[in-house]
Amino acid sequence: MKIGLVLSGGGARGVAHIGVIKALEEHNIFPTHISGTSAGAIVGALYAHGTDWSEILRFFKTAPLFDATRYARKKPGILDTEKYYADFQEYLHHDDFSSLKKPLFITATNVLDGTLKIFNKGELIRPVLASASFPGVFSPVNINGSYFIDGGTLNNFPVEPLKESCDRIIGSYVNPLKKINIQDLKHSYNVIERAYKIKSAHDSITKFPDCDMVISPEQLSDYATFDMGSIDEIFEIGYKGTIQALEEPNTFE
Repeated sequence: MKIGLVLSGGGARGVAHIGVIKALEEHNIFPTHISGTSAGAIVGALYAHGTDWSEILRFFKTAPLFDATRYARKKPGILDTEKYYADFQEYLHHDDFSSLKKPLFITATNVLDGTLKIFNKGELIRPVLASASFPGVFSPVNINGSYFIDGGTLNNFPVEPLKESCDRIIGSYVNPLKKINIQDLKHSYNVIERAYKIKSAHDSITKFPDCDMVISPEQLSDYATFDMGSIDEIFEIGYKGTIQALEEPNTFE
């Protein structure tokens, strides 16, 4: 059976995807096809490469996200995304989709013409970096003369590439939207992030019916996009949320 796994974007909340993978494997469910964007693209690429869930978790714990030596110079962004290439190359030794053990689809947004690009062949690391380039924080990534940013800008839950090739599809969505109070919007960046979440959630939730099971624990809404200090807690939420979903009758057969 061909089982697809869709991994949404969500910054630090994407660590929940790793907990999802651990729980699925403990229940003898091994996805054969992966589709991801942003943080989901990072987890998806490492998983498709054959990296164990524990090593993927270690990557997120040790990756120098806000390294002063990586500030962008003469580029539109605070951090130079391409300076993270070496970190990924330590895990993805062969920088090509053909080296992966599972078919992988990664979404990124062409910031120049406003179109969505789905990468599934050729060089691997730059598309992953591009997919995870959160607008305004990380600089756009140059791939063959075009510049790409966060895939979640246009498609934060890329189920489409898996619909024709998979018998079953599991979705891991780490951006649950809960109602808030105006007091929660203390700063301008809180409003920007809230608007981004609303748009992303609206587009993504309409695609949940395309999945046989969707894992989206509500507790994840308590964590911010760059909350790298809560990795262990986020991982556990993804893990326990998947166990709970799998224990529900007729959830995934």
